[in-house]
Amino acid sequence: MRPITNPAGEPLLAALDLWAARIRDAVGETAAERFHRMMLDTWCTTMSRNGDGMFVITGDIPAMWLRDSSAQVWPFLRLVDVPEVAGTLRGIVREQWRCIAVDAYANAFNAGPTGAHFDPEDLDLDPGVWERKYEIDSLAFAVQLAHRLWRATGDAGHLDEQVHDGCRAILELWRREQRHFELSDYRHVRDSEPWDTLGEDGRGTPVAVTGMTWSGFRPSDDACTYGYNIPAQLMAVMALRLVAEFAGHWGDDQLGSDARALAGEISDGVERFGMVDGRFAYEVDGLGGVLEMDDANMPSLLSLPLTSDIPAEDARYRRTREWVLSDENPFHHRGAHAEGIGSPHTPSGYVWHIALAVQGLTGSVEEGRRCLETILATDGGTGWTHESFDPDDPTRFTRPWFSWSNSMACELMMRLVDERD
Repeated sequence: MRPITNPAGEPLLAALDLWAARIRDAVGETAAERFHRMMLDTWCTTMSRNGDGMFVITGDIPAMWLRDSSAQVWPFLRLVDVPEVAGTLRGIVREQWRCIAVDAYANAFNAGPTGAHFDPEDLDLDPGVWERKYEIDSLAFAVQLAHRLWRATGDAGHLDEQVHDGCRAILELWRREQRHFELSDYRHVRDSEPWDTLGEDGRGTPVAVTGMTWSGFRPSDDACTYGYNIPAQLMAVMALRLVAEFAGHWGDDQLGSDARALAGEISDGVERFGMVDGRFAYEVDGLGGVLEMDDANMPSLLSLPLTSDIPAEDARYRRTREWVLSDENPFHHRGAHAEGIGSPHTPSGYVWHIALAVQGLTGSVEEGRRCLETILATDGGTGWTHESFDPDDPTRFTRPWFSWSNSMACELMMRLVDERD
């Protein structure tokens, strides 16, 4: 048993019981039992109070990723009528923007200036930073969560001066990284893991100025092959639109105008440089380099209806989705028990439960049910989801405790209930 760091109150327990009953009616007893257990595990064992904030670990790593901690709580956004849920989500937002104020280039943080680091030899580490891999989506996920909480509750109290200052910092950073080699001093060198060292002595491989904003690392925390990761660009466009909405609430016309202008530049860059045969590429450099693949981590090409303004009905997305879920995608794998998307971050041929959940959340109801059935049947006998698993032998898997993956399975279950009702 894992230690309880954030006990669930009776109103939350009652709400989870009601959802479990609905899930039982819609997709069966096994799903209902897993839902109840995984939601409580995320709530009770990955969250802990940190001053007026709420620190969230992703599972078996003692750090807070902006991306993971955002997606981990997506299912709880449906429960904000429970006061402790709304209060806890506000605490997570406060903690995320505290982290952004420490270092907007970092992807994972400590609960304070502890000096703990994944690799203490990494460059430019603040004592509050666990890892400083610059990933566009880390910032975009924090914006998205703050906006979704605002819309779910109707309460903008968490959109305070720290968030306002953070949004200005994000725009400044994304503007700077439009001309990475001219204006940015960001570097990443890791002698212990040379494959995580960016090219050109930590600066990254050459890119053209395209209107897009440069990123060193993918949502998987793997180094980009080319500096413009297209799913991250499209998530940035969405985040900038949301920042413009925040700016309207704050009465900050300049911030709103700047956000809309930058969103247009990035979007135009994607249209000009990020398309292949009418579908989205995964990464480009604006110099002719194009990487055709998709990765299981969000934002992915498959996840665009969840992480960008690209709707599932968009013809470009439909064409992209068909390609991603085919054997043309080098990270689409199949075995005796499953087929789905994997990642170069994990063993060759392994499929990710997150990607199966994303496939279910972006497809038809029937496809969603099939994906959930696969998720439930490939737990390797543990009762949990995992990072990745061998589709020929699900007892072979990575990360026995990966809360983000558990939450995505719960999000799929709740979506299937909504669509049934």
